[in-house]
Amino acid sequence: MIRVIVAGAAGRMGRQVGEMVSRHPRLAYAAAFEAPGNSAIGQDAGLLATGTANGVAIAEGLAAVIDQGEVIIDFTFHQATMEFARLAAQHNRAMVIGTTGLSADNLAELRRLSAHFPCVQAPNMSVCVNVLFKLAKKTAAILGDEYDVEILEAHHNKKKDAPSGTALKLAEMAAEGLGRDLDSVAVLARQGIIGERRPGEIGIQTIRAADIVGEHTVFFAGTGERLELVHRAHSRDHFARGAATAAAWLAGRENGMYSMFDVLGLQDM
Repeated sequence: MIRVIVAGAAGRMGRQVGEMVSRHPRLAYAAAFEAPGNSAIGQDAGLLATGTANGVAIAEGLAAVIDQGEVIIDFTFHQATMEFARLAAQHNRAMVIGTTGLSADNLAELRRLSAHFPCVQAPNMSVCVNVLFKLAKKTAAILGDEYDVEILEAHHNKKKDAPSGTALKLAEMAAEGLGRDLDSVAVLARQGIIGERRPGEIGIQTIRAADIVGEHTVFFAGTGERLELVHRAHSRDHFARGAATAAAWLAGRENGMYSMFDVLGLQDM
């Protein structure tokens, strides 16, 4: 069995990750931790995740449990994630990172750190969303410059970063399909007298409301017609399930950065 450490074990995603780890035939829920001062420290992680105690007490910080597992699964916050990654690199512990909001500098540091530990990092762990990434790139390449590309994402009102990492990845994949530099063509907001839409723009717009789990739509709009690629998440289970799949795949791999395309065998699609 592959021993898993769950970061942010008392949070919404942490509890769901714990449940999926507990269900996985190749994984064992070995350790859990929360930020210093969290009220859940000392509680049974299994009880929070599945309603059944598993004898894993939630520890204070990763350092307290890093020797108890082989793979860390993290869906916390980008600043915390980078601290965990630095510690994982020091101890050669594998990491699965589903945290969003990572900056270009964060990702560059992760790539450097991954020389010392294996890491799966993805803006979205969902199987269907990773298929959508590939579809966005292929569709953009087929339709070409005659179709305007716009992305709309909607999430719950507690989400801290915008636009979502998934929306940014969809824009990146569409830009790759069109041979464009996303930094040069991305439009993240429109207000006032903005004039005509510039050729080549890729728009990314954000909605935050109530308890929306996650919805992403990629519009390819041409004269007289449009094509929409849509993904709607009904629960967070598929994110956690994907992370558990990634943890089982990652254990024993060589050091380096991997994506869900590697985990799911989509790299060459």
